[in-house]
Amino acid sequence: MASHRRPKQPSRARVTVLTTAAAAAVVLSSQAANAAPSEKLTKDEVKTKVDKLYEDAEQATEKYNGAKEKQEKLQKEISTIQDNVARGQADLNELRDSMGLAAAAQYRTGSIDPSLQLLLSSNPDDYLDKASAADQLSTQQVEALKKIQEKQRELAQERSEASTKLKDLATTRTELGKKKKEVQAKLTEARKLLNTLTAKEQASLAAADDRASRDAGERVDLGDAPAGSGRAMAAFQAAQSQLGKPYQYGATGTATYDCSGLTSWAYAQAGVSIPRTSQAQANAGTRIYSQSALKVGDLVIFYGDQHHVGFYAGNGQVLHAPRTGTVVRYESINNMPFQFGVRI
Repeated sequence: MASHRRPKQPSRARVTVLTTAAAAAVVLSSQAANAAPSEKLTKDEVKTKVDKLYEDAEQATEKYNGAKEKQEKLQKEISTIQDNVARGQADLNELRDSMGLAAAAQYRTGSIDPSLQLLLSSNPDDYLDKASAADQLSTQQVEALKKIQEKQRELAQERSEASTKLKDLATTRTELGKKKKEVQAKLTEARKLLNTLTAKEQASLAAADDRASRDAGERVDLGDAPAGSGRAMAAFQAAQSQLGKPYQYGATGTATYDCSGLTSWAYAQAGVSIPRTSQAQANAGTRIYSQSALKVGDLVIFYGDQHHVGFYAGNGQVLHAPRTGTVVRYESINNMPFQFGVRI
């Protein structure tokens, strides 16, 4: 027989909770729907955020450059040490061979003595102590053994140094990879933000950048600021020859540049070697804290952490590689927070 019991009714408290939750959901949904349109950033807001992301990317770029420079230096040092070890091992083998020939000669005449038997052992230090105590060595043999000992110590030290540098190289490569990912992440985020703009807004920003990136030699009055040294002017003129070349993080020319890549390349053309990164270039010469005292060809350092550098071009202008999406160009020195100049 079928049951005719009435179904259990939900309690009044449970109905209240469910009703409140449903109402809250409706309100939140309504708020989200109303908020969505207001969350869209204006063109100027997007530009501000994108510029900040580009600045962050440049900060990471200079750290990437520093890690890359350290990696290259370590690789050269390791290569030199490995060459030294190879030559040292050859010298050691030659010394051992010469001692072995002497032992063979004595063996053939039947006159090999205990000293040479010990000499060919794997522990020259132990042998020298024992044999010298027994007064079994000739002066020539003592000198030969001392050379072997010294060469073994040198090789052990160089191998240890190479091992340490190889570990440092592995750490540096890991750091390099992290910095590269950091730069790429900032650039990707900037591109996503730009893609939230309409085609018309994107075209407007691109046009503004294009106007700023034109070869400014025709439209910027560089005034009559005092010229720097012959080398500084040669470096500045080399940089001028690169006007219009695109910015690319980590690049040192001649197709693309980043900020410190341009300055280090230009000074190299003048026969002057300066450090790779902007932070290191900030310490590469005499600091000039007054803009009015700058000379054409001086380096100009920007931002508190010194992550951007360019050339002073005269009349309040700098020549530099600004950021991703731009080219080597002139720009007002006041467009960025000036820290000081550096006279190489």
